[in-house]
Amino acid sequence: MLPTQMHAAVMQGFGQPLALRQLPLPVPAADEVLIQVQACGVCHSDLHILDGDTPPFKPITKPELILGHEVVGTVVQRGADVRQLALGQRVGVAWMHWACGQCEPCRDGLENLCRNTLITGLRVDGGYAQFMRAKADFALPVPDALSNAEAAPLFCAGVTSFRALRNAGVHAGQRVAVVGVGGLGHLAVQIARAMGAEVIALDVAEDKLASARALGAAHAFDARAPETPKALRALGGAHVAVVTSAARAAYDLALKALRPGGTLSVVGLPPEPLSFAALQLVGGEFRIVGSSIGTRDDIRATLAMAAAGQLHCHAEQRPLADVNAVLDEMRAGRIGARVVLDLAATS
Repeated sequence: MLPTQMHAAVMQGFGQPLALRQLPLPVPAADEVLIQVQACGVCHSDLHILDGDTPPFKPITKPELILGHEVVGTVVQRGADVRQLALGQRVGVAWMHWACGQCEPCRDGLENLCRNTLITGLRVDGGYAQFMRAKADFALPVPDALSNAEAAPLFCAGVTSFRALRNAGVHAGQRVAVVGVGGLGHLAVQIARAMGAEVIALDVAEDKLASARALGAAHAFDARAPETPKALRALGGAHVAVVTSAARAAYDLALKALRPGGTLSVVGLPPEPLSFAALQLVGGEFRIVGSSIGTRDDIRATLAMAAAGQLHCHAEQRPLADVNAVLDEMRAGRIGARVVLDLAATS
């Protein structure tokens, strides 16, 4: 029998610590399932929402919001219309909580850009809780080969890296520069390798460069070193440079890393606008492409890659009670890869 109450970390206001509270168990609608959350990744977007420092994340319309959009858990209750998921089945929930399927982007296969989308942990409650509701059509099965902690970050960090590389047209034999080898970047290194690319890792931290080498990067350079642009040119430049860092300087370096006709993939979100000289873009015939999270098909492909052993997320598990400490560490830049809240340990 299910409990009537659950533990949750609840947003109280912008910049305020999350409140650890007991709340009534959610009740799924006809097209929803109730998920007992096992793990929920902590993403930088959660921090942006909490701090209210990115315009799309203000205002929060839900008075007591539960953050979290990298969710893995077990279906424990089904709405009256749900047939595609079984009780006890392990599923994951991503940033895209629901897409309408009717607007032009949805009809064009761009459901991640749906004009009417609901966002997990922003417009509806997310996974910083023992239980959450999810739309059954958007709760995706998790392969048995993956643990909860391994799978959870793939529903945002993993799929974001996958789509960014796919949108940039990465294919075997190309050189791909990954600028910023952190939570997203260490996944982008592996995904690019799985796509058959020769990976060039760029970061300011030697431990992250060492990690990139261990993950299969053919080259790793200090992003701050004055000789790095020359070294990149000596390699022939990158066909694609994907920037997972939120530092403005990362984009300046990424353009220098490109070969003529190369593609800059925009993933990291600096607080200030990006600006490039027109002559720089025209002279190199560079392309700039943006990438936003991913579709359900992108998530399935990312999970399959991980289940096949081609993608491993470096994740540290922490209890829900530590969530405010984790967010403070993220603000201070002390998170090395990904942190996953272990909701199964919450009591």
